[in-house]
Amino acid sequence: MSERYPRDVKLVIKHFPLAMHGYARKAAIAALAAGKQGKFWEMHEKLFANQKDLSDGKVEAIAGELGLNVEQFNKDLKDPAIASLVDKDRNDGVRANVQGTPTIFINGKLFTQRSPEGFQQAIEAELKKVQPQGGQISR
Repeated sequence: MSERYPRDVKLVIKHFPLAMHGYARKAAIAALAAGKQGKFWEMHEKLFANQKDLSDGKVEAIAGELGLNVEQFNKDLKDPAIASLVDKDRNDGVRANVQGTPTIFINGKLFTQRSPEGFQQAIEAELKKVQPQGGQISR
């Protein structure tokens, strides 16, 4: 939806690694480490596609496939600031009563209607709240 409303909608990803998925926290850290080299989404997609087979070796192999500087990537995997960000996201999710993934909030409200039409309706309803009386959204 952010493509449709590039000035009005911002997509924010928060990591909520579930304990039942033993590699989830490491995968979140790997995606953020890849993001430092501009490859967050590519790594994110590969991790999800390979979620049943993840290991340190597999993640390093994916980093190589994506053309990352693997030495820098491995260094970033150990960066306490990245791990701290994942842990903060998880703690924020716990405080927001997140029960699983994916969980979606629109302007702080839990969103349950996940169809494309439902997203559009929710976004347009939120945009109407910020429109000036009788006018268009200021850009």
